[in-house]
Amino acid sequence: MNDVASRCIDIIAKSKGIPADTVTLASTFEQLNVDSLDKINISFEVEEAFNIDIPDEALGTIRTVGDMVDGVTKLQAAKSPSAIPTPSN
Repeated sequence: MNDVASRCIDIIAKSKGIPADTVTLASTFEQLNVDSLDKINISFEVEEAFNIDIPDEALGTIRTVGDMVDGVTKLQAAKSPSAIPTPSN
């Protein structure tokens, strides 16, 4: 499991007061009893942990822990310096 996945799992587990080893990438937020308010609070923590901005409309598409990890990974990749086009001279 990569660093993004373990950190997301830790954040979710801490937020819900459950052991991290009970959370997997396949765990749905419904199974974890994550409601819409929990999802917002978790997203704030994830944004802070990874220094990213999760678009509000993306929150509605996140159904599993794996979805969140994929989203964070994509947002990090989009933000990385190598993804920024350099002006040609």
